[in-house]
Amino acid sequence: MPRAATTSDSFNAVAEPRRREILEFLAGEERSVGDIVAALGLAQPSVSKHLQVLWNVGLVDARRDGRRVLYRTNAEAIRPLHEWAGTFARYWGNQLQRIKDHAEAKTRSSRD
Repeated sequence: MPRAATTSDSFNAVAEPRRREILEFLAGEERSVGDIVAALGLAQPSVSKHLQVLWNVGLVDARRDGRRVLYRTNAEAIRPLHEWAGTFARYWGNQLQRIKDHAEAKTRSSRD
């Protein structure tokens, strides 16, 4: 089965590490392209292309403020990503609990 285009699927869009960095940076507040460039040390054309992909799949919203365009995350569009990743967070939580239980059992048995 062919993979969905990056511009049509939010999961494919966030597969690119730079886009995830941009989303993390935007999570706190809305920012301009210049803010993103300065904070992440990426080239302006690269940031603009990544923002366009994120905007196309609905993960970011944009609004004009004079000559600037300010971007912010779209929490509702990110929800499916969060819910899917939560499946694995529960898995790792269970795994870590099993490791902790095993280590504590070993410690108890070595004291006996």
